[in-house]
Amino acid sequence: MDRVIEKKKWSTKKILTIAGVVALAALIFGSYYFTSGKSRLNVDTERISIQEIKKGIFQENIPVNGIVLPMTTIYLDATEGGRVEEKYVEDGAIMKKGQPILRLSNTDLELSLSNQETQVFNVLTQMQISKNNADQNTITRLNQMAEVDNALKEADRVYQVNNKLYQQKAIGSQEFRSSQNLLDYQKRRKDLTVDILKKDSVSNRQQLTQMQQSYERMQNALQLMRKKVGDLVVRAPVDGQLTSLDAEIGQSKNKGERLGQLDVMDGYKVRVDVDEHYLSRVFVGLKGSFEFAGKSYVLVIKKVYIQIANGRFQVDMEFEGEVPKGIRRGQTLQIRLALSDEKQAILLPKGGFFQQTGGNWIFKLNEAGTMAYRVDIQLGMMSPDNYEVLSGLEPGDKVITSSYENYTTMQELVLKKP
Repeated sequence: MDRVIEKKKWSTKKILTIAGVVALAALIFGSYYFTSGKSRLNVDTERISIQEIKKGIFQENIPVNGIVLPMTTIYLDATEGGRVEEKYVEDGAIMKKGQPILRLSNTDLELSLSNQETQVFNVLTQMQISKNNADQNTITRLNQMAEVDNALKEADRVYQVNNKLYQQKAIGSQEFRSSQNLLDYQKRRKDLTVDILKKDSVSNRQQLTQMQQSYERMQNALQLMRKKVGDLVVRAPVDGQLTSLDAEIGQSKNKGERLGQLDVMDGYKVRVDVDEHYLSRVFVGLKGSFEFAGKSYVLVIKKVYIQIANGRFQVDMEFEGEVPKGIRRGQTLQIRLALSDEKQAILLPKGGFFQQTGGNWIFKLNEAGTMAYRVDIQLGMMSPDNYEVLSGLEPGDKVITSSYENYTTMQELVLKKP
């Protein structure tokens, strides 16, 4: 008798297939559950820097380097070229105004001075000769004038006598007319002599004036030439300290060449180099501070040089208030130049993270400190120590500020303590 065999509902193959599908689904679900769909990396806390976000006083400032310089520096250039014959002082000497520093020699200049002096002497001699000739001519003209006056008087006397005699019919008209003509001639002669005397006088004065002016011009030229020769002895223009003296015995110096400089010891200023990026934000009146011998000092910008060289421009800063004791010319100071006023702000300490994120995001820790999540932030101004946080973080938050070189593609970091 045949027996009915019941068909199995769950075969071994079917069970294995279902189990595989369930396992795969569980794996996918577990992966999503544990990662929330985000890339994750385990990080040792000893290899990162964790900082807390705080609220405090913020002032945007940049670190700059400045060199201490005298308030006033006078450059010593060779007014005239020549050979260094003698040095009276050495570099670093304290000078008084007018004190000689060194002496140059220039034979061409000295020969020109001698020729100029000769020319002046010749002009003076010629002027004296011309003056003597003018005086002799004037004397001659005056003698002629005296003769003309005498002849006129005599002609007038004869005319007066003849006029009376002619009225009395004692002489004829011929003799009377002759004395009258002689009187008229002497009058015209006197007028002509007076005119010549005036013209000669004017001409003599003009000639003497011109020669005097020429002599004065040559005298001025001579004085200038003597000054040029005198400039071969280089002297201190003011009281101060001689620095950067570049001259040795026997060395030739060209006209206009730098010989050294004189530092006026009436105070100091600081010459500061600033990146050209800040040119539009740096102006007269901005302040900076620096530490010296454990004490803080304040500087203020007095002059801005807008010329840019090698991506930088310069400013001159002067001390506001007390000047540090013991500060010296050429000393380098590390200054914090303030670009804004102090204000309350949320502060994010500086760190290597900025190189990879550009300040657009940062890893923020959870409350337990076991995870760090990537959050978007917005930063404002910066100081040497902090960034100003505009959005994305609050005081009390903890963030990773060290380099993100290995984390740029991660969304979350699992923090593990060693």
